[in-house]
Amino acid sequence: MSVGEAVEARPRRRAPRATFGVLITVILLLLFGVPWATLAWSGNAWPTPVFAAATAVFVLVAASFPVLMFRGHGGHSDAASRIADTTLGVVWVLFTWSIIGQAFGLALALFGVADPVRSRVVTAVVLLISALLLTWGYAEAMRVSRVRRIDVVLPRLGPGLDGLRVVLITDTHYGPIDRSRWSRGVVDVVNSLEPDIVAHTGDIADGQVEQRISQSSPLADVRARFARVYVTGNHEYFSGALGWVEHMTSLGWDALHNRHLVVTRNGDSLIVAGVDDRTAAGSGLPGHHADHEAALSGADPALPVLLLAHQPQQITGAVAHGVDLQLSGHTHGGQMWPFHYLVRIDQPVLQGLSRHSDRTQLYTSRGTGFWGPPFRIFAPSEITLLTLRSPATP
Repeated sequence: MSVGEAVEARPRRRAPRATFGVLITVILLLLFGVPWATLAWSGNAWPTPVFAAATAVFVLVAASFPVLMFRGHGGHSDAASRIADTTLGVVWVLFTWSIIGQAFGLALALFGVADPVRSRVVTAVVLLISALLLTWGYAEAMRVSRVRRIDVVLPRLGPGLDGLRVVLITDTHYGPIDRSRWSRGVVDVVNSLEPDIVAHTGDIADGQVEQRISQSSPLADVRARFARVYVTGNHEYFSGALGWVEHMTSLGWDALHNRHLVVTRNGDSLIVAGVDDRTAAGSGLPGHHADHEAALSGADPALPVLLLAHQPQQITGAVAHGVDLQLSGHTHGGQMWPFHYLVRIDQPVLQGLSRHSDRTQLYTSRGTGFWGPPFRIFAPSEITLLTLRSPATP
């Protein structure tokens, strides 16, 4: 285990409960308060009954939201989770477009449009755009992911492996909304690509195995010529990681818990390795932590390495250990614009293929499913087909 991994293994200090409570309160006041000010208050000058009714709705929803979120994700109530997650998505869109709407209102003021007309125009525009985006975003979240095709040249890849087809799925997040049919559709698309290797880079579900058995069972029917491989994401450590590792093994997948296997074709070989998520060390599960040295122990250093690691941030370990290509997910591509700006604070890459050293490349998927709010806005999901290429010969 490297120095960086040892640091990650130390439990992070948690903020005092009072500080955390104040932070959550401030966030909730902003999330609900900004849309309320834009749609109900501001310069709309609504009749008193309209203003009172709108205010009552915002207060009721804001007060019930943390209760539902706790009962859903803390108390494992799928019904509460569905309501809370949907509320979060709706209020995020209203919050975002309320801010943009206020800027639009300033522009209208410069052109001499006075209140209440100005504020009512802003309200109408915010509501219309939000409704359109939420409808479209829901359809995008629920549809079977499109295929994204990427060619990746690996200088150390032998010619016998040229054209190797690796299909990546990740962040399926089987959860409170039953997506068994969606899961079956994803498997059908994966199989239609005739992959040599299928990789799942974690966050398989939100919930215990027994809760998500019908959604995850289609994974047993994934077909791959050489290997089906899986690593844990951070959400496994909220949802019974050991159970998911055992379940994926029972479905015929190789759980790469800090280990590797070798794929050989036409006389050339590729190391396929996996490490636990970077949060695994804080889970309290014995032996769970990202350990690149263990994952590559006994591997021929002359062979190219394909590494599965849930978070793009784990690329530093891949670079240090001479990995050729790391496959990751976790970011969801931001999932709901403009949340991607916050994701980039924590992660080096949002999505796509990137280079991090002379040897090491990283492919970050936008994710195959979604977390929490059942919306994807300007961040479509994907099933990724990566075709590995050896260097062109003279």
